[in-house]
Amino acid sequence: MAISRVRSLIPLSNGVRNSVSSFSRFYSSTFSTHFENVGFIGLGNMGCRMANNLIKAGYKVAVHDINHEVMRMFAERGVPTEETPSGIAETSDVVITMLPSSSHVLDVYTGPNGLINDGKLLRPMLFIDSSTIDPQTSRRLSVAVSNCGLKQKKDIWEIPMILDAPVSGGVLAAEAGTLTFMVGGSEEAYLAAKPLFLSMGKNTIYCGGAGNGSDYAAKICNNLAMAVSMLGVSEAFALGQSLGITAGTLTKIFNSSSARCWSSDSYNPVPGVMEGVPSSRTYIGGFATKLMAKDLNLAAESAKEIGLKCPLASQAQEIFGELCKEGHETKDFSCVFRHYYSGKDEH
Repeated sequence: MAISRVRSLIPLSNGVRNSVSSFSRFYSSTFSTHFENVGFIGLGNMGCRMANNLIKAGYKVAVHDINHEVMRMFAERGVPTEETPSGIAETSDVVITMLPSSSHVLDVYTGPNGLINDGKLLRPMLFIDSSTIDPQTSRRLSVAVSNCGLKQKKDIWEIPMILDAPVSGGVLAAEAGTLTFMVGGSEEAYLAAKPLFLSMGKNTIYCGGAGNGSDYAAKICNNLAMAVSMLGVSEAFALGQSLGITAGTLTKIFNSSSARCWSSDSYNPVPGVMEGVPSSRTYIGGFATKLMAKDLNLAAESAKEIGLKCPLASQAQEIFGELCKEGHETKDFSCVFRHYYSGKDEH
């Protein structure tokens, strides 16, 4: 947008800066009024909490998931449910998807009873995909959505748009409404959707236009760093326990020194050290090991495509893949402390 270009070229006076800020608020509030009816597809550990926060924020939310039990839980609270993605599309101004993999996303959007069909007139003006998928699938969806038309055109919405918006923060942040969204697509659509993002999170970062893959690259890189960090912290805790140092003592040291990181101070993998995290409930809930393995596969494939050596990515990919093969795929990825390093509970 022109405003972004001006900001990068000259320092803004207070008056101009205030005008820009006022325009952004006006822009978001004006176009977000079109998004009162929100469809949400994918009610897993992350999606159900994101949908809950939209409901708390006052949006009229309808939901869909293949898990009929979770659908029943929403229905009992008076939240409308739909049996198919196409049913969601018929009642929604904007549709948000939060799904496990690229194949699930393609099926929901383009499969039988999917959200879109080429050339079809759609009600939703905007689709937001918060799944972590490969860039090829992202580009395919962008083309498919742009080939559709709108039943009713409003303001900037000549055709339906799609934003890629993977998230960071995990289940705890999804519950608290403090996720970070990494968003790619039309900047106009991003600004219009910002109130939606801020109903589910506290940070939104615009990563560029549609199809450039920077948002998914950011998410893959973030999860690679998270995986390596968790492995390093878990390895250090296991070594410390073997050397006679309690995990509680090491946690105090890590969190007041150079080893401090999210895996030690917010998501500690040692059972008995921290309350409210997956390690405190036998690694139930949280970010599934199979999803971390999937993201590491995407990172390794991306590195291979560009010829970059990523030995830590390869090692992490191997370790989390091994955990999945051993039957721990649905447990939180921090279970690597227990099931790979044979770490012990803190008593």
